[in-house]
Amino acid sequence: MDSWWALCAVVVALTCIGKGGHAQLDVCGTAPLNTKIVGGQNAVAGSWPWQASLHRSNAHFCGGSLISKDWVLTAAHCFASTSTSGLLVYLGRQNQKSINPNEVSQTVSQITRHPNYNSATHDNDICLLKLSSSVTFTDYVRPVCLTAGSSTYYNGTTSWVTGWGNINSGVSLPSPQTLQEVELPIVGNRKCTCLYAGVGSITGNMICAGLLAGGKGSCQGDSGGPLVSKSGSVWIQSGVVSFGVSCAKPNFPGVYARVSQYQAWIKSQISTDQPGFVTFSSSGNNSDLTVTCAALSGGATHLLSFSLSLLLSLSPILLSFYLFL
Repeated sequence: MDSWWALCAVVVALTCIGKGGHAQLDVCGTAPLNTKIVGGQNAVAGSWPWQASLHRSNAHFCGGSLISKDWVLTAAHCFASTSTSGLLVYLGRQNQKSINPNEVSQTVSQITRHPNYNSATHDNDICLLKLSSSVTFTDYVRPVCLTAGSSTYYNGTTSWVTGWGNINSGVSLPSPQTLQEVELPIVGNRKCTCLYAGVGSITGNMICAGLLAGGKGSCQGDSGGPLVSKSGSVWIQSGVVSFGVSCAKPNFPGVYARVSQYQAWIKSQISTDQPGFVTFSSSGNNSDLTVTCAALSGGATHLLSFSLSLLLSLSPILLSFYLFL
């Protein structure tokens, strides 16, 4: 009798694993075709198998990331309403303007924006899309792991952002519009707060990334897409593309929704086959702890004053930020 019960327990355990009973941890964050990373150019097909392209009226308008067989993570500001009419999610897509043999598409049955999303401050800019039917994982379609609440991302942590957004403000990605990848360092929240002083508020629900020299970063069309870092052999999503000043403007890193802040909320919305949450731990010391705004005043303050004056002299839409729609 004891042997029979032991055999049943093994069968049940194997069944749970096969059905994602380990909350996607057996598959999330793995990209078998990602063999080389370079910033600011075309991504190799299959390099970022969780990347999603959101479409309405046959046009890409935002990015997203597959986090389980039924759910996609994106930005709340991508949706003025929770109507799913005409909304399509493409997964495994490489180009927007040519044939994609490895892609699948799904309609959406539910849009869930964070209940505390603030369109004025861009706080809690996070949203979940429930697919109408489950996707099958392949080398080109698989979920990313999500960063757990106890994770640490020190200033300078290497990260990557991907998307089909503009290559500059108002300049579309050239045909065939191949998925782009760019390597960016994390900018600590203290430093980011100093850089955005007088322009906007950086909260604990946000994480910043970008080159202070400018020239590389997210832009219009990248909204909702993933910011990821690698831990060992696993890719972990730390941020969701949210907003910035212009596109990759010097001393204005891009701002992302900080995924680790939403572990409890995401789990509360997804009842079965929950995403895999993984703790990311930065090595070394957190240099951001010693940052003071006064220490940045040598050049950054002058730049901020100039940038704010420039923003005020332009059209009213620029008086806040660019949301990277």
